[in-house]
Amino acid sequence: MAAQAAAAAQAAAAQAAQAEAADSWYLALLGFAEHFRTSSPPKIRLCVHCLQAVFPFKPPQRIEARTHLQLGSVLYHHTKNSEQARSHLEKAWLISQQIPQFEDVKFEAASLLSELYCQENSVDAAKPLLRKAIQISQQTPYWHCRLLFQLAQLHTLEKDLVSACDLLGVGAEYARVVGSEYTRALFLLSKGMLLLMERKLQEVHPLLTLCGQIVENWQGNPIQKESLRVFFLVLQVTHYLDAGQVKSVKPCLKQLQQCIQTISTLHDDEILPSNPADLFHWLPKEHMCVLVYLVTVMHSMQAGYLEKAQKYTDKALMQLEKLKMLDCSPILSSFQVILLEHIIMCRLVTGHKATALQEISQVCQLCQQSPRLFSNHAAQLHTLLGLYCVSVNCMDNAEAQFTTALRLTNHQELWAFIVTNLASVYIREGNRHQEVLYSLLERINPDHSFPVSSHCLRAAAFYVRGLFSFFQGRYNEAKRFLRETLKMSNAEDLNRLTACSLVLLGHIFYVLGNHRESNNMVVPAMQLASKIPDMSVQLWSSALLRDLNKACGNAMDAHEAAQMHQNFSQQLLQDHIEACSLPEHNLITTVHPLCSSKLRMDPTPAWPASCEALMGPSSSTGPVRLRLPPRRHSSLPLRRASFLTVSRASKFWECARPVPALPGGVAAVPISHQDPHCRGSQVAHRRCLSRAILQSGPQCQSCLCNWVTSAQSRVQASSRS
Repeated sequence: MAAQAAAAAQAAAAQAAQAEAADSWYLALLGFAEHFRTSSPPKIRLCVHCLQAVFPFKPPQRIEARTHLQLGSVLYHHTKNSEQARSHLEKAWLISQQIPQFEDVKFEAASLLSELYCQENSVDAAKPLLRKAIQISQQTPYWHCRLLFQLAQLHTLEKDLVSACDLLGVGAEYARVVGSEYTRALFLLSKGMLLLMERKLQEVHPLLTLCGQIVENWQGNPIQKESLRVFFLVLQVTHYLDAGQVKSVKPCLKQLQQCIQTISTLHDDEILPSNPADLFHWLPKEHMCVLVYLVTVMHSMQAGYLEKAQKYTDKALMQLEKLKMLDCSPILSSFQVILLEHIIMCRLVTGHKATALQEISQVCQLCQQSPRLFSNHAAQLHTLLGLYCVSVNCMDNAEAQFTTALRLTNHQELWAFIVTNLASVYIREGNRHQEVLYSLLERINPDHSFPVSSHCLRAAAFYVRGLFSFFQGRYNEAKRFLRETLKMSNAEDLNRLTACSLVLLGHIFYVLGNHRESNNMVVPAMQLASKIPDMSVQLWSSALLRDLNKACGNAMDAHEAAQMHQNFSQQLLQDHIEACSLPEHNLITTVHPLCSSKLRMDPTPAWPASCEALMGPSSSTGPVRLRLPPRRHSSLPLRRASFLTVSRASKFWECARPVPALPGGVAAVPISHQDPHCRGSQVAHRRCLSRAILQSGPQCQSCLCNWVTSAQSRVQASSRS
């Protein structure tokens, strides 16, 4: 008996030694692999060699499956060898399904493999894989919720918002059952975001009310609670901005700014929640700061506080540059593009066209680095080029850019914004496009059947109708439309629309000989334009003030207004010449290949123009990207994973919607001094509505030279007098 016991003890000791030896070689190889992976710079080839060296030892199934997962993860994230990555991940998924209680490896393999399938455009392979993983993960709350988010993201990328909303609803109910109110709020807020994109406002309002109650009642990690509040407030703010309600959004925006200040003071501890279903977060707080800057810029652009918009854009871009040195997340590039889109419009209004053109070129370069980013922002890019063309009086190019943008967008707000600007271009070109112009004006008729619910866009449509009536000489009708614009813009503090409407009303009264009423309109327009500042409205207002004061015999005031007009003319002229001389000016001739398709005269069902950044038309501005940063494998236990829901900010870039007023220019050059074939010169000559000329400007190089020479000689003559 004693001998048998001794033999058994020796056998057990031998097995323990063998197991320890097996653990030793595995841990040694794993340690080397992790060392090479975390080296600076990483030595990925050596890391892969160390992991591959595990298989000749014929390891147990658990080690084999985990090693396949680690190899697949390293190859997927650090190399372009997608075929080998897919092979290893498929083996990890296959082997791990045969091992009980091996959920982390099993579901991470499924998650990464579905991401790889999507990257290879094999969505049909990713969907059943995720559905099976969701079906067998119901006893693992963290992975069940994460896989639900991932499948919802996949449906959203395919623009199947109904299926995505259904999955998020299932996730919210599951989170409630497992006692995770935090993750339930994340599911509901994500669903609310999709419903906002679908314009299902009747479903959104009760959902957001419920979310607000959950957020306020939930007691947990302060960082998580404040991040939920930021998510909730971002949805509210962008909803208001989408509706063009700049004044109504101010209380929510103020709360959002206070909330982000609170988050920045909180210490981000690493204490894990007790409920595994709570192991998510919406955005890193650094990303949330940039997002709050972004929605603040959107609000400032719509309200006409352009200096404030520039200040916050500069801060956000500086923060983005710092983040991009440490983080290559695609959402950062989306934020950068949206901010640049806003600052470009800001530059065009404030009379810095050359800088705006260089920033348009920068946006093009950023979008070309990512095919998805380019496709999501193509319509916005062409719209920006169209706005630039309007600012430099290249109306043919503006028409081409706007019509191209119309072909590239399915988003209703962006469609209405483009059509409004295109109509203003046709109005300025006279009788050349009468049939198309009447068709466009009918489709954006603010009196009935306006295609979108945006307060701001509807007010802009009234302004365009007033502008058209003004050019047709129907002054009473023009006054009615412009007074409606003033009523709507004053109700929501839309300062640019207010300034444009006031100066155009002042011009109408001047033409009618009512100098007193004209002065009552032009003076506040000038004050408001100076506050914005809007160079075109200032130029127009100063020309009207000069002529008004001359007509009333106020020589001193007339001289002061003439001096202001001269200064504005000189600044705009220099900027015009500088912009047209840049090599980037050639971008105005760039037209997307889809331009051969038929011009879309009616908006298709709404879909955001941007997929990378959601909730915000930046708008906004495509499919929601519920990005889940991968849980990286190493020799240490799996790290806490994070959930990143990207808010739709990009679709709101176009919400700086006030249609640019026709710039008041220097007096038209006599027709004998201009190229007779230059249509722009003929149109400008025809539009001498009063001594305050509305000029289309030169359309050819010879005409530009004559225009510049004539303008400079008039400035010098005015100085001598």
